Amino acid sequence: MIDNLIADFSKHLTQALEIAKATQFKSSDKTFNNVLICGLGGSGIGGTIVSQLVNSSAECPIVVNKNYIIPNFVNENTLVLCCSYSGNTEETLVMYESAKKKGAEIVVISSGGKFIELAKEYNHNYIQIPGDFPPRAAFGLSFPQIIQVLAFYKIIPNNHRSEILKAVDLINKEELAIKTEAKEIARQLVGKTPIIYADATMGGVAIRFRQQLNENGKMLCWHHVIPEMNHNELVGWTEKIDDKVVVLLKTGLDYTRNQKRMEYNKENIISNCTNNIIEINSKGDSLLENFIYHIHLEDWVSFFVADFKKIDAVEVNVIDGLKNFLSTI
Repeated sequence: MIDNLIADFSKHLTQALEIAKATQFKSSDKTFNNVLICGLGGSGIGGTIVSQLVNSSAECPIVVNKNYIIPNFVNENTLVLCCSYSGNTEETLVMYESAKKKGAEIVVISSGGKFIELAKEYNHNYIQIPGDFPPRAAFGLSFPQIIQVLAFYKIIPNNHRSEILKAVDLINKEELAIKTEAKEIARQLVGKTPIIYADATMGGVAIRFRQQLNENGKMLCWHHVIPEMNHNELVGWTEKIDDKVVVLLKTGLDYTRNQKRMEYNKENIISNCTNNIIEINSKGDSLLENFIYHIHLEDWVSFFVADFKKIDAVEVNVIDGLKNFLSTI
């Protein structure tokens, strides 16, 4: 099932644009001083990625919150996006109630559940996307909606549609090569602990990869970003290791000095400790295209890891067990 959903990623992106185009929002005369994006897991990663993607063009600060408690700055001049694929995410519902009490402008992105009921009851703007997928597999449907909402409220320029369509054309054209590369990368990850490094702007993409390996591949791994890791984690590379594999996520648009840092790290420090180093280079003219290319390729990597391990990529019983426990308290 997951492989079919990954294969449909480009279709989901196109479908998301059509859903956004058909959605009618009521206008607001508020001036927004900040944006809070609320969401966790597969529902929340889109906010993390978008916040980094639009950092240089956003008209106000964008903060992503993944906890029950919202920041104190939230008020009537805050735009709050509540992202919950199921519509029933416990933490996001608590954040919603707090934001509503503070008089914030609230927008809901969901497939249904309690959130769509609340949006209708309290006349919030909302975008409803198709349901019945694992949240992480609905990324292509939900991620563009966050961009659409920010554009509608004039937080960012409304120029994303053409870039997403270019990204769709790119991954469709490169699909066979992407799957071939992903399968070979997955082969090298099985039986090892991946360590993912990326330019700081790509931090959200690195997190997405880690989460996909966690959920689809049922494996532990970690990630860090450059330049921050050069001030701490780099010192930890002091001894030979064979059970780890370093994965470098790169684009041609990475900040120049971070490119130099990554190359130095690899050639002068990491390679002294391990020969298990993989570089994943994306394609695309824009940062958005590169992000989408990386996400698609690395989603395939996570599927092939599960395939090589002969495990069910869909199953997340430990998360379901936690949710069942929380429902009793």
